[in-house]
Formats: sequence, structure tokens, C-alpha cells
Amino acid sequence: MTKPPIMPDSHFLYGANVRANGIRQHYLRYGGANGERASRDPVIVVPGITSPAITWGFVGERLGRHFDTYVVDVRGRGLSTAAPGLDYSLDAQAEDLIALAEALGLARASVVGHSMGARIGLRAARIGMPAMARLVAVDPPVSGPGRRPYPAKLPWYVDSMKAARAGMDWTAMREFCPTWTEEQLRLRAEWLHTCDEEAVLASFEGFHTDDIHADLPAIRQPVLLMTAERGGVVEDADVAEFASLLASMQTVRVPGAGHMIPWDNEEGFYQAFGTFLGVSI
Repeated sequence: MTKPPIMPDSHFLYGANVRANGIRQHYLRYGGANGERASRDPVIVVPGITSPAITWGFVGERLGRHFDTYVVDVRGRGLSTAAPGLDYSLDAQAEDLIALAEALGLARASVVGHSMGARIGLRAARIGMPAMARLVAVDPPVSGPGRRPYPAKLPWYVDSMKAARAGMDWTAMREFCPTWTEEQLRLRAEWLHTCDEEAVLASFEGFHTDDIHADLPAIRQPVLLMTAERGGVVEDADVAEFASLLASMQTVRVPGAGHMIPWDNEEGFYQAFGTFLGVSI
């Protein structure tokens, strides 16, 4: 495993596995529960459909300055369990998150979910996650039964994963992510092969069959909906609909960013949290 780069002021602690909800769940931990962090709710980061935890390491580093932070590999990605016939449904992923917090002994935690991870967080809140103190839903796909499709196309995922399994370098990855930096491309080229195709196909299908809008009225935790100005995943009308279904929801747009918000406008991403997690980051 390639560890996140260790800088002089690095907050990376370690990567570890835990058995929760019947599978191996792998996570990277940043910050730790000491100093001022000990008085704040820990943060669990849940990445998107083809983003192993290590690709969110730079976000973990930043959050780790202020919070005890766990960035997780969703089942079928990174170093968490992947197996033929494994349940890759949204409900199973939400139950994983609930069980992970319990296995880590977290009585309270903030959840930050991006894209698929945001949908996982919303479903976990609806099912009932005792440890969830608040949720930041970052640009969740709003597709579902009878709704417009998710704007990304399935062949983009399938073709890039196939190339990664065959052994692609970072220059070849640029065909799929033309605006990314060399460092970002190298990390994705190295780790994309750990995304199980069966898992990704199931999640992509779930974007169009799972109704997350029905989850919203049942959510009792504070929710911040963070959306990208560009990319077309969450449009203004979608934000308005979310707010109508969960009146307490806070909303914020990140300027100049597409769906992969912290890749496009990293500082804007951090600023968008405001003090929602308890302190500015």
C-alpha cells in the first residue's frame, strides 16, 4: 500500500482494518483524538464511486488538523472487502457506515460523504445511525426512479477501470481526467484497479433505482448540502427540492468547481464548510 505523502506537519497516523457489518473495512486515520481535537466530534469521510480512501488523503490531512478523522474504503473499493456476489446495494453500504462507527467506538461523529458517499450518508441517517451528529452531503447524484440520469456515463468508469487493471500510467489516465494534476493522476492510475467492477456497476445502477429523495423527510440530523457550481450533478432546482423535503437543511455552492469539488477548488471546498463541523477548517 502506498501511504499518503508524509509532510513535516503531517497529520496522517495509520491505515487499519476493522471487521464491521460482516466484512473487512479499511480506513486511513488522521489527526487523532488528542489536544483540541479530543473536544470535537470525529469526522468520517465516505468517498465516491471510484475513489479509494487514499485518493482523499489530502482532505484527510486538512481535516486532521482539527478533527480525529477517518477516511474509509467503501466495500468493493481500495482495501475493503470485494467478492463476487457481495451485496453492493446502498442499504448495505449504509449499514457498513453505521457498523464502522460502532466498531471504532465512536459515540458521536460527523459524516462527510461525496457523491455516492453522500447518498450513503443520507441513507444511513434515514435508517438510523446513532453516532451521526451531523452530515455534509457533497454533490450527491440526484438521479433516481423517474428522474434525469446521472450525467457521467458508465463507459467512462468501465473503460478507465479496465485500463487500470491492465496497468496504465498517469499519462494514460489523463485521457479520462484531463484537468487533473500529475500527482492526482498518478494516484488514481495506481489505485483505480482496486475498484471492483461489480461494485461500481451496482452502485451506478443504484444511482438510477434508489430514491434518496424519499429519505430526506425522515432525517433528524443537521445536514449541509454542498454542491458544485459546474458539472450538472446538482442543479438549482434540485437544491430547492432538497430544501423543500428537509427544511432544516443548509445549502452552499462552491464556485468554479465541478463534481470533484476539492480537486477543482480545494480552498473553496474547505471554506464551504463554514463552522458546520464546529470549527472553520
